[in-house]
Amino acid sequence: MSTFVHEEIESQPACWSRAAEVGSAGAAGLPEPGEAVAVVGCGTSWFMAMAYSSLREAAGQGRTDAFTASEMPTGRDYDRVLAITRSGTTTEVVRLLAESTGTPSTVITAATDGPALAAADQGIHLPFVDERSVVQTRFATSTLALLRAHLGESLERVVDDGGRALELELQPYLDAEQVTFLGSGWTIGLAHEAALKTREAAQFWAESYPAMDYRHGPISIAQPGRLVWSLGAGPTDLEQDVAATGATWVGHDLDPLAGLVVAQRFAVALAGRRGLDPDRPRHLTRAVVLDNA
Repeated sequence: MSTFVHEEIESQPACWSRAAEVGSAGAAGLPEPGEAVAVVGCGTSWFMAMAYSSLREAAGQGRTDAFTASEMPTGRDYDRVLAITRSGTTTEVVRLLAESTGTPSTVITAATDGPALAAADQGIHLPFVDERSVVQTRFATSTLALLRAHLGESLERVVDDGGRALELELQPYLDAEQVTFLGSGWTIGLAHEAALKTREAAQFWAESYPAMDYRHGPISIAQPGRLVWSLGAGPTDLEQDVAATGATWVGHDLDPLAGLVVAQRFAVALAGRRGLDPDRPRHLTRAVVLDNA
């Protein structure tokens, strides 16, 4: 079954190249080195905020904290609020931007207008990565590609790996009864996103944890017929511990952002096997706009 999300997943390497050009050019409003930055979003956008925050701090560019938009603490001083929202209408993001008076704010969005752009001081528009599917893929990954390029990373290998990710065989994984995604550092956010995609698209039992925390309880559900999937290189001895449970270890020699593409494809393939429409997951809408906000 051809769906919007299939096309959007396959377009990601090309989208990353375009987004990297925006980031490398130094789009106005992106955090400057030394700024203390709060990065906010909801759902998938929050997980991209987590990944970027870890990358920015590791690059020595300043304190960077990630929050889901509804839970950003009050009373903390930041030099900039950076918001990520595909639709530009997400209620919690709009509310936070409206309340962040006195702190410079920037929003990254696929929209060309709307309340988030109106509430922010500056906007970065990525209309070429907008999506028709409810399930978010290329907007989120392209936003992270833009931000990685702005940190000074070359995305050439990432784009190449994205192409490879579209060709990898999924069949060995599709009979699993459960999957746990793991990440370390900046890929913890990617692990959370991979699990969310699997739950959204396929209504499938998926969990996610920091890799080093996995042995502190979650490993108890590992058993034959279940997957433990690492986004990026895991701890050297963890694969052995997983093998001892009978579960299957999954890892790929790809940049972790490209590894997320494999997980996206896994989620959509599972949806197809289950007779589900990954473009329109149950109980979800393309943007959360609350009537009582």
